[in-house]
Amino acid sequence: MSTAVASAPGAGRGTPPHVVDAQVQLGSQLAVPRAFLEYQADNAHHRMASYGHTVRRERMLDRVLSVHQDDEADRLVAEMDEAGVDQAFLVIPDYSHVARCAMTPPELASHIHKVSDRHADRFRVFWGVDPRNGQDGIDLFERCVTEYGFAGLKLYPLCGYSPSDRRLYPYFEICASHGLPVLSHTGPGWGPLEFEYGAPLLLDSAARDFPRVNFILGHGGVTHVEEATYMCSHRPNVYLDISQFHAVLAADGWQSHLNRLFRLGISHKILFGTCWPSYRLSESLRGLVGAFAQGQPAVAGLKESDRRMILGQNSLRLVAGAPKSATDNVTATDRGDLA
Repeated sequence: MSTAVASAPGAGRGTPPHVVDAQVQLGSQLAVPRAFLEYQADNAHHRMASYGHTVRRERMLDRVLSVHQDDEADRLVAEMDEAGVDQAFLVIPDYSHVARCAMTPPELASHIHKVSDRHADRFRVFWGVDPRNGQDGIDLFERCVTEYGFAGLKLYPLCGYSPSDRRLYPYFEICASHGLPVLSHTGPGWGPLEFEYGAPLLLDSAARDFPRVNFILGHGGVTHVEEATYMCSHRPNVYLDISQFHAVLAADGWQSHLNRLFRLGISHKILFGTCWPSYRLSESLRGLVGAFAQGQPAVAGLKESDRRMILGQNSLRLVAGAPKSATDNVTATDRGDLA
């Protein structure tokens, strides 16, 4: 297992594809509000009780909290090593307007920078912002880019804003100047928040107004799929990721769902992702990644060049212009078949 994308350039079609997980989070209460985790535990407890399982709510909360003690991402990197994930987009949503957070945004940014340095070349950080943060938020994001080398912008619109809010445009200008992508959550999320802001089409104005910025519809291959795929088909700068794919609501299962998605002719717009470690209590990262090996149902009938694009090449291309890029040494072979 390589420890960095840059250190393991692909030599040809017979080599394993680079795997880039386009959406992981820091499993730590420093980055995720306790209220978010309490709701997650309540939801899991409700589901299990509905099926007749006798698990105390307090016990479920303890289990959820136990997998969110990875303050320095050591466990996350160990899981990436075991699963064969070379690199990941570490997304840090801004919850500061909807929940009590353990750290202020500047404190959290500094901590995430240390985490990224601790695990050199394993993470490309997408820093979360909120349009209500004013000039302080804009200045912090620019510092995250120029001083910390963060590689993208993360939006969590369910906190109460449109991803095309004009107050976000200064952030998009920074992204345009530095060649950074924007990852915006779509679909449902934390229960108390406003799901109406999760519609992919809300991003359309921003994508139209900033044609030099690449926008990624987070979970776009899982919820609002028809809306997300036609945006990807008709907007050159719009992509989607498939994170949370194994939780998709599909009568014939997530493998068949993804296989249909992969056959739509937009493989150059699809990013592999898991939203790990949200599912540590029920899945393994190794198992999720293994489901995309050659011959597995999700990728059955898919050209090898398309599988390589989805598993990592598309993600590498989107962060290639970011500062301190770990992809600077990736060869032309790694970036092949991207036209």
